[in-house]
Amino acid sequence: MLVSAEHPEMLSFVTSDGSLAYRDSGEGPPLVLLHAGFFDHSMWDAQIGAFAPRYRVIAPDARGHGASSNATRPFRPADDLAALLRRLDVGPAVLVGVSMGGGTAVDAALEYPELVRAVVVSGVGTSEPYFEDPWSLEVLGEQNEALAAGDIEGWLNGHVRFAAGPHRSLGDVDTDVANRLRAMAFRTISKHTAGEPDHRVPVPRTWQRAASIDVPVLAINGALDVSDHIAMAERLVHAVPDGRAVSVENTAHFPNMEQPTEFNALLARFLDTLPNRGPMCVEEQN
Repeated sequence: MLVSAEHPEMLSFVTSDGSLAYRDSGEGPPLVLLHAGFFDHSMWDAQIGAFAPRYRVIAPDARGHGASSNATRPFRPADDLAALLRRLDVGPAVLVGVSMGGGTAVDAALEYPELVRAVVVSGVGTSEPYFEDPWSLEVLGEQNEALAAGDIEGWLNGHVRFAAGPHRSLGDVDTDVANRLRAMAFRTISKHTAGEPDHRVPVPRTWQRAASIDVPVLAINGALDVSDHIAMAERLVHAVPDGRAVSVENTAHFPNMEQPTEFNALLARFLDTLPNRGPMCVEEQN
């Protein structure tokens, strides 16, 4: 286990393809926080501070993100997650993921059920997303065009638009939240080069296999998120034997950052319903 010189609050471990970084705070049952695509563990700052007094909170940087190494060969994020949990000798763990991180949580529940105690997703269904809403298609199209043209600023503008969603302007999002998202995305996109291959290998048939997930699943959706994200999360919780969904008002794709107090309360109540654990209480984070 190594401490990162560039990110001293981070630990890391060496894999056969570079190193993977993570934060490890607190003691108790394991609670793993999985960030959204092109962001990093710091999107969970309000949750780490709130839950570490009662839980062992583990917040990794996915491969190719934050302080983790870029991939040089094919990999699956769920395999990286399983390797981390086994390295730390923890599990089964509650997995909490926003967007891409939620997809990884579902993949892990499918591929490594012995390591998963429960799953919480936000703004996602499985790791096989699909988009139909005109707003989603417009923003994603603009991002692809910007990236093809080498326009990083244009790509960043599109990526952060998901924080506002289709029903607000970015000016309606707290400036600190928007700036943090932009800074995280810039750090991650800067790690990569134009034309770099995407080495991620998909987990197959996730939607068809979702019914086999036999642990509790909660979706915490931003009420103002685009319809695609909400619909995929709703589809997931209806597919599993024990699924439910709740909404956080006045937030879109990142409710844990925009409304951390309410997000934390919803998560804590869900954790309290899980068997074989005592009551859970967390400090409020504003």
